[in-house]
Amino acid sequence: MPVSIAQARPAPSMPWLVIICGCLIAALTFGPRSAMGFFQLPMLADKGWDRTTFGLAMAIQNLAWGLGTPFFGAIADKFGTWRVLALSGILYASGLILMAVADSPALLHIGGGVLVGLGIASGSFGIVLAAFARNVAPEKRSLAFGIGTAAGSAGMFVFAPLSQGLIDAYGWFNSLVAMSAMMLIVPVLAIPLRGNAQTGLASKAEIDQSMKAALREAFGHQSYLLLVSGFFVCGFQVAFITAHFPAYISDIGIEARYAVISLALIGFFNIIGSLASGFIGQRYSKPIFLSLIYLGRSILITWFLLVPQTPFVVVVFAVLMGLLWLSTVPPTNSLVAIMFGTRHLGLLGGIVFLSHQVGSFLGVWLGGYLYDIYGSYDIVWWLGVALGLFAAVVHWPIKERPVDRPVLAPAE
Repeated sequence: MPVSIAQARPAPSMPWLVIICGCLIAALTFGPRSAMGFFQLPMLADKGWDRTTFGLAMAIQNLAWGLGTPFFGAIADKFGTWRVLALSGILYASGLILMAVADSPALLHIGGGVLVGLGIASGSFGIVLAAFARNVAPEKRSLAFGIGTAAGSAGMFVFAPLSQGLIDAYGWFNSLVAMSAMMLIVPVLAIPLRGNAQTGLASKAEIDQSMKAALREAFGHQSYLLLVSGFFVCGFQVAFITAHFPAYISDIGIEARYAVISLALIGFFNIIGSLASGFIGQRYSKPIFLSLIYLGRSILITWFLLVPQTPFVVVVFAVLMGLLWLSTVPPTNSLVAIMFGTRHLGLLGGIVFLSHQVGSFLGVWLGGYLYDIYGSYDIVWWLGVALGLFAAVVHWPIKERPVDRPVLAPAE
């Protein structure tokens, strides 16, 4: 029996040019949005807006990010990753500029909300990691996802002190303009990621399946639905902390520099957590690992709220939360690839991420809304604890295996 070229040749090592460029894109697209919290107080002081106004802009950003991800993922699957990533740089840069010049809440919501959100969506983890999945052997996929996620974490680590330093030196307006210019590097970095779902190492072994069939299969699969519902919680927790933690630190009477230190520490230890997650997910049960991550978050937040909140406690919280921050991403994306393959990974992974961003919308918006009503973030903190316990429960029964399929013709 003849052996295909894909079977005859050993699986190649990591495609490092794709990995490196994808990692730089992840760092650039994740960095500025993770630093948005530093712009809240100086922007509101100049504009005279309240926290609900800023919180709604960030909530819209997260929702646009989520809604756009499956859409852009489907485009990347069909027409190529480079086109989508190039569009990301343009949308992102335009949104940051409009956010800077906004003279009304509506323009803030369009620029910092819709355009930045769509810019993140078209350059998000889902787009980059789907490109990785198509070019990396399955046995190395979890590790590649961990490296890509760690790169996004590095963006957070770099942009937290960078954005605060720019704001202190040049003001929030010029800082947004500078970050806008940085986003124009993305289309150049995206060139090595120009393939689509028909190219790459994995495509030859994939079934030829229509988008409609892929969606019907996914939404009829219990483990996928559990994964979608659980990832909602990740978005709620991390988006609330990203957007409101600097203001929360100020509210409890701790020096503002600890907010910078904390978000930088979250970013740094997120690198470690994401890489460790890639290794752990390669060797142990991904659903159980995800359950433990969410349980760990709930325990950590409970401890943080119950002990006296000193600068030392804030730093410890940031370190431990950083280890748990995006460690959910490699096993979550790996599970989607295991269940359904890579043919429609951009789309199906994007739908999982949409759930994440619905959670992000609620976490960011409720943070500002409930603060303006009650003068405290406590309700949202405790809601995050409860949701973490929910996520720990729903991930446990997920099955880490391919979906049962009838015999289909292989892709040409």
